[in-house]
Amino acid sequence: MPGADTVAVVGDGVVGDGLFDSAGVVGVTPVVNLLESFLGPLTGLVISAAIFLVVMVAAYVLNKSVFNPLVERLLDKQGLDEHARRPLNKIATFLVLFVGLTIAFGAAGYEDFLRSLATIAAAATLAVGFALQDVIRNFVAGVFIYTDKPFRIGDWIEWDDNSGIVEDISFRVTRVRTFDNELLTVPNHALTSGVVKNPVAKKTLRLKFVFGIDYEDDIDRATEIIVEEAEQSDAILDDPAPSVRLTELADSHVGLQSRIWIDQPSRSDFVKARADYVKAVKERFDEEDITIPFPQRTVSGRNAWEEPAAFGGEP
Repeated sequence: MPGADTVAVVGDGVVGDGLFDSAGVVGVTPVVNLLESFLGPLTGLVISAAIFLVVMVAAYVLNKSVFNPLVERLLDKQGLDEHARRPLNKIATFLVLFVGLTIAFGAAGYEDFLRSLATIAAAATLAVGFALQDVIRNFVAGVFIYTDKPFRIGDWIEWDDNSGIVEDISFRVTRVRTFDNELLTVPNHALTSGVVKNPVAKKTLRLKFVFGIDYEDDIDRATEIIVEEAEQSDAILDDPAPSVRLTELADSHVGLQSRIWIDQPSRSDFVKARADYVKAVKERFDEEDITIPFPQRTVSGRNAWEEPAAFGGEP
């Protein structure tokens, strides 16, 4: 064909004509010759584009049929829930398709374009990285939240001066519903750079409450009442057993700290169990004339300027 170099290709004893056009594509079949007759100089470009598409489709099919199920099995072994699997699956799919894209550029003969694209992408990544430092920091923090699992959706957490129920976790932010029904959108790094309390992370939770009684009341009898009411409550566990400790001698009362345990805690269980228990103890105290005194302060009629004289000094 005019405008092309003719080469001889020998295979299995058959000699045929092959064409090597300006795009560097060797045609050794009638299909290529037919394409050249229709497309002329564009034949190489079309064949390269077809190779690129074939490789990309193959990468997509492999991801769906092989890599995606493999990732699912690995996530199953780690015991991750559905919310955690979704973004991790997206990341795995992105990586597979990115590798497929790189191979497709190479197979299609676009190495120069690929190198140029990589250089541009590296420069763009550097610039975007400086501009999106907070986004990247939150993304990394989100990865740590997914892997370390300090809390899950539905957990009650406390941090700084905030508390609430976790409603959603993404790679950038965590959404927390407060107990006043306010929605907090919290950057992930705020939950990984400080202390986060998760009272419901374990199967049991210990609650503490200090009952203040009068100095003239019977401490042993008050202790018995506190323990008896804990043992009668269905929300309080028998094992570990309730206990009471004298923890303070305040200005107006003796402090008896009750320590009780509840099972499968949630915020509502915590509030209800403690409220019912404290109410029951208060009613028993009233029945047995055990006083919960008001804060008291003794006020002297002596003037401040007289005090030094009382100690032998000059007024």
